[in-house]
Amino acid sequence: MAGPLLVIAAGGTGGHMFPAQALAEAMVRRGWRVKLSTDARGARYAGGFPHVVRVETVGSATFARGGAAAKAAAPFVIAGGVAASVARMLRDRPAVVVGFGGYPSIPALAAATILRLPRMIHEQNAVLGRVNRIFAPRVQALACGAWPTELPAGVRGVHTGNPVRQAILDRAGAPYIPPGDYPMSLVVIGGSQGARILSDVVPAAVAALPEALRRNLRVAHQAREEDVARVEEAYAGAGIHAEVRTFFHDIARRFSEAQLVIARAGASTVADLTVIGRPAILIPYAAAIRDEQTANARGLVEAGAAILIPESRLAAATLSEQIALVLETPEGAVRMAHAALALGRPDATERLAGMVEALAGTGAGTGAGAGAGAGAGAGAGAEARGGAAKGQA
Repeated sequence: MAGPLLVIAAGGTGGHMFPAQALAEAMVRRGWRVKLSTDARGARYAGGFPHVVRVETVGSATFARGGAAAKAAAPFVIAGGVAASVARMLRDRPAVVVGFGGYPSIPALAAATILRLPRMIHEQNAVLGRVNRIFAPRVQALACGAWPTELPAGVRGVHTGNPVRQAILDRAGAPYIPPGDYPMSLVVIGGSQGARILSDVVPAAVAALPEALRRNLRVAHQAREEDVARVEEAYAGAGIHAEVRTFFHDIARRFSEAQLVIARAGASTVADLTVIGRPAILIPYAAAIRDEQTANARGLVEAGAAILIPESRLAAATLSEQIALVLETPEGAVRMAHAALALGRPDATERLAGMVEALAGTGAGTGAGAGAGAGAGAGAGAEARGGAAKGQA
């Protein structure tokens, strides 16, 4: 007999797709059938999903990009995607629909709402994204990756943590080698957006380090395709060994071997850092509309696991000083690594999977807001209601 069906709806960035992939892996192991509902852009990130996961592309659009014609057409594109999703769910009825945010998650979540199917969302950031904010009062459960998370009034969230891919879990708590007078690894990763400023500043900051540090450094730097050549030249000109690529498929290994990571504060990056346990210098993406990356970084900074440099104050001299501070203070670097590890939730995927199975068992389909499905999160972690508390435990 075929297992129950889970439909995962996720948008077209790695920040949405990586935790969605982690949940898909867990539910397949538990005997569920899994479908991924996304748009053409999101489908490009689906290569890591288990091969048994069926990828269904739906029409979706954003009101935030494109010209006047594209924005005017967006409601009709979305409506078409919702209609297609309703038809698919009538043919093959899901036990649960889980949204991970992004405009491509709208059709499946809207269809589940129309059909009164059990549904929940997972928010990766400490501030709800636009789509998740719309659906938060219309689902039975809301799982929070970051904590505290700002929630709408009357909406209850459960802190599960952010699911990480199996490759990250395989390196969870890997022993940290403190910096010293031997080859050291520095990883620079900018995420899918806003990496250019790191390419502008980091090579110059590394070049300005004392020679005793510089000669030991091995840099792995993720850059946009149009920046790769100039970043390579900058490192080579300073005599620094560097690998510059548009994407590192072995980021789990690189994080586990790193003495220091310089990164944006995307939710997935923060989760990876805490599960493996590595010191970091975090530079939140300034163009984020809700400044969610600063909120994501707050817990690490307050715990002493990371140094935060606002993008407005990012300069080669400032960054070089902070890199040296970490790499010239082995004891402090070890404390940072341990502090990061203490914040990690390597069981986040299992917590989230447990919520899915609990929600499937309730058969809930008409709850008025996330608070209606609080039982689905029983045992999943800290719980709070939105409003004045803003998700704080």
